[in-house]
Amino acid sequence: MQLDAIRQRLRSHGAMPLHEQRVLRDWLQLRPHDSGRRRPQDFLPQSLRAALPAIDAELQGIARLVASHPTEDGSARLLVGLADGQTVESVLLPRGGLCVSSQVGCAVGCRFCMTGQGGLVRQLTSGEMAAQVALARTQRTVKKVVFMGMGEPAHNLANVMDAIALLGTEGNIGHKNLVFSTVGDPRVFERLPQGPVKPALALSLHTTKPALREKLLPRAPRLAPQELVELGERYARLTAYPVQYQWTLLDGINDGDDEIEGIVKLFKGRYGVLNLIPYNAVPGLEYRRPPMERYREMIRILHRRGVLAKLRDSAAQEVDGGCGQLRARAMAADAPVIPLQPA
Repeated sequence: MQLDAIRQRLRSHGAMPLHEQRVLRDWLQLRPHDSGRRRPQDFLPQSLRAALPAIDAELQGIARLVASHPTEDGSARLLVGLADGQTVESVLLPRGGLCVSSQVGCAVGCRFCMTGQGGLVRQLTSGEMAAQVALARTQRTVKKVVFMGMGEPAHNLANVMDAIALLGTEGNIGHKNLVFSTVGDPRVFERLPQGPVKPALALSLHTTKPALREKLLPRAPRLAPQELVELGERYARLTAYPVQYQWTLLDGINDGDDEIEGIVKLFKGRYGVLNLIPYNAVPGLEYRRPPMERYREMIRILHRRGVLAKLRDSAAQEVDGGCGQLRARAMAADAPVIPLQPA
C-alpha cells in the first residue's frame, strides 16, 4: 500500500493533515492513540475514531514477521511477509540500526549478490518500506534506518523518498540516520537534495577500476568510480553528512595492493568514510572473503596513508548472511521456513 493511499483513506474519514500525522506517528512509533495530552476523543474527528480499529488492522497487516534469526553479534535477520505472499528481508543491527528492503529482488545483477541472481520481481510500496520499520520496532528500538536490503533504491526512487520523508518526520528518525544506498544512479544526485528530508548517502563502489566495476555490477550505470566519488562529494558538502562508500571485500579480486593505491588516490581528503565489508559467501558463487589478517592489514595501511576507513562486518552472517539468502531458503521446496523464534 502506498502512503498516499493511506492518507487518502484517513481523509475519507474526515482526517485533516494534523490528524493524519497523529495516526501515522502512532503507527510508526508503536504508540497507543490515547497517549500524550491530546486524546482521540478530544482531537480526532468522530468518523475517524470509529474507523481507527479497521485502519490500524490494515496498517499492521502490510508487513508481518515470518521468521526471526538472532545472532551472537546482536543482529537479527528478519523474513518479512507482504500482503501478496511475497517476502523480503530486514536486518536488525546492533545499536538501534535497521536495514530495510526497497524491492522484491533486484535488477542490478551484482555478480556476488544472492538477491541479484533472481532479477526483479516487483517494487515495494512506500507503505511496505515504512511497515518494515514499524514491524522491527515490535522487536527492539530502531533509531537508524538504512536502505541497503534487497533491491536498488534508485530503481524505486519515488517510493523510497516518500518512505524517507515519513520516517524523518512522523517516524522520529534523525535525517542523518536515514541512509540511502545506491550503486550510483545519476537520478539520485538530482532527487535527494530536493526532498524535505535529505538522507545520508551510501555509494556501493567495490573497486577503483572501471572495467572491474562493470564486471561485478553488470547493470549498474556506466559511471566510473572517479565520477561517482565526485558526485558523492558534492552531495556530502551540501548536506554536511559524510558519504559512506561501500566496498565488499572479495578475495583476490578487489583486495590487492593495486586497489589500495587506487583508494588512496581516489579518497584521500574526501568528505567520506570507506567501509570495508568482508564478503558473506553465497552457495554456488565463486567469491570468497579474504583472510581476516588481510582486511585488517588494509585498514592499517589506509589509516597510515590518510584515508578514513572502517571495517564493517556483515551482520547476521551465520544465518544465511548474504542478502536474499534467507528468502531463497524459505522459497526452496525442500527447505521450509524456520519457525518464528522468540524475540
